Amino acid sequence: MTPKKQDKINRKKASRHSPQHQAAIARRDASGGRKPQTPKHLKAIDRPIALSEESVALIKSMLVYEDAEIMGFNKIYNLSSQGGRGPDFHNLDDLLWAFAKSNGKKPRLIHRLDRDTSGIILVAKTKPAASFLGKAMIARQFHKTYLLVVSNPHNLKDRGVIDVPLRREDIGREAYSRVCEADHPDALESRTHYEVVSRNSEAALVVAKPFTGRMHQIRVHMAHLGCPIAGDPRYGGALSLGGGAVKRLMLHATELEFPHPAGGKKTLSAPVHEDIVRLCANLELDMGKFAQK
Repeated sequence: MTPKKQDKINRKKASRHSPQHQAAIARRDASGGRKPQTPKHLKAIDRPIALSEESVALIKSMLVYEDAEIMGFNKIYNLSSQGGRGPDFHNLDDLLWAFAKSNGKKPRLIHRLDRDTSGIILVAKTKPAASFLGKAMIARQFHKTYLLVVSNPHNLKDRGVIDVPLRREDIGREAYSRVCEADHPDALESRTHYEVVSRNSEAALVVAKPFTGRMHQIRVHMAHLGCPIAGDPRYGGALSLGGGAVKRLMLHATELEFPHPAGGKKTLSAPVHEDIVRLCANLELDMGKFAQK
């Protein structure tokens, strides 16, 4: 520490014992003590949102796990994790105001799912938990498992690893991921492990575990193999299977394993949504252990 900085610290300490400082403290205590300070301009994410009873009921219906540190939600499809379109549209992050504390703080999202992807999503209840989990995610200590229905099952081996770089491409307001060569300046390492649960001549039920977390990674990787996820028109997915319409992306985040802030490993599961179960039944695809999740 420089002499100049040390002198500044010493003068600051000395000022706390001056008559003027002691008088100021006495006046503050007489008026009720120190008042809580609030920032003049809250970030959008920190501005409280008044939720309707229906919105509160919706987010509470998605809650599948809670302890002192974390919460787990089974996100419905057609719900953005953050952001969203339209001034009155609530996303999952907005809906977390239903769990705000008396100090005005709400739980924080740790990761996101695509708007049309359903399944497990992790939320931290405290700032230390959010910091711990954020670092664990950066260190790739999160292990995710997805369940999906694809067409063109003949293009799939029983299991395999898709190790194909991806790059981002923006077209207007829409963002896409594209397969690219490894030496492309925007190339990002992207790797997905997959295994077929069951299949027939028309479709297959697949488990995918992404090693990396690129935008739309599983969707693009499956399309790259020639078997896009059903209900994914952005990447060539079938909009009808088994004689019926596929009304949404058939992609569900079924499990998430991660280090718990309180210690040890934790696995959260999200039951498969009824529309995916119904499609598998119509296609006579055996869901195996996932029929109970």
